[in-house]
Amino acid sequence: METEGGRMLGVARRMLRRADLAEDAVQETLVLVWRRAHQFDPTRGSAKGWVYTILRNRCLPLLRREDREVATEPEALDQEVDGAVLDQAFDRLATTSDLRRCLEGLDDQTRRAILSSYVLGHSHGEIAGQMEAPLGSVKSWVRRGLGKLRECLS
Repeated sequence: METEGGRMLGVARRMLRRADLAEDAVQETLVLVWRRAHQFDPTRGSAKGWVYTILRNRCLPLLRREDREVATEPEALDQEVDGAVLDQAFDRLATTSDLRRCLEGLDDQTRRAILSSYVLGHSHGEIAGQMEAPLGSVKSWVRRGLGKLRECLS
């Protein structure tokens, strides 16, 4: 578990966007893993997957306790830099890559929303501000787009 601690903290920080909350979530996760080790069932998945599921389940209530997410003002974001990073990330995918083929099958808004979320780690609120779109629309684009990617890649 010692080697996973840094990764777990990184995942928690990315989800919670606050170092103090991330540290609390990782601490709670490690305690729960210790207490519930007897419940782990290797036939249901890997130990790492089990641990990260516990971490995710510790982070979600912390997120809910924070204020509801709102769209970030477009002026607060460096859209030119973010756009260039997204374009570079997409261009680095091999032209024969299944992921690239499936991303190309998405409409531009959906592709940009997904890439902003997964490449830049932006929240839905930040993406909404960047794209000057309603928060609910961004959430729908990401959810539906991930479903289409899952279907395309399977």
